Amino acid sequence: MHRANSLLLVVSVAAQNLPQLYRFCFLMTGEASKAQDIFQDTLREAAFLAANGEPPADRCWFFREARWRCLDVVAHGVQPEHRASESTEVSPQAPEQIEQLEPEQLAIWISAAPEPQRSALALYYLDEFNYREMMSMLGLKLNELSRAIASGRREFQAWLNTTVPAAAPE
Repeated sequence: MHRANSLLLVVSVAAQNLPQLYRFCFLMTGEASKAQDIFQDTLREAAFLAANGEPPADRCWFFREARWRCLDVVAHGVQPEHRASESTEVSPQAPEQIEQLEPEQLAIWISAAPEPQRSALALYYLDEFNYREMMSMLGLKLNELSRAIASGRREFQAWLNTTVPAAAPE
């Protein structure tokens, strides 16, 4: 009976986070097929643990597990070129610029960022976790997390400005 309850708890936690977990995998890898494989492997691992009486502790477990799987897959794939990134202050029009992007464009940009910036940005743009949860999942201190997000957002803004120029104020 305890195992059945554990499995129900895992299914309940997973069901509440399925769309965001997949989006996270997609942002981390930049490829739908890789994201789907990692997503499914993560859910299988959770079910396996629950069936063996060791269910995942919380919803953060799913994202931690998926992150490590994403990093492993990305490490064995084509690596982005390291180049000096242009940076600019985040624009008030950034939300409107982001809305004009195809999801693949955002995922490709984030997936090309170096770690831990990639993971921090993926979690940040999911808008699901507070800083404490992000620090826990990434193993970062607050100043490290803050720096990764801030520099990533400035670099992303510079890229956005060339990809989707902001509308001129009227």
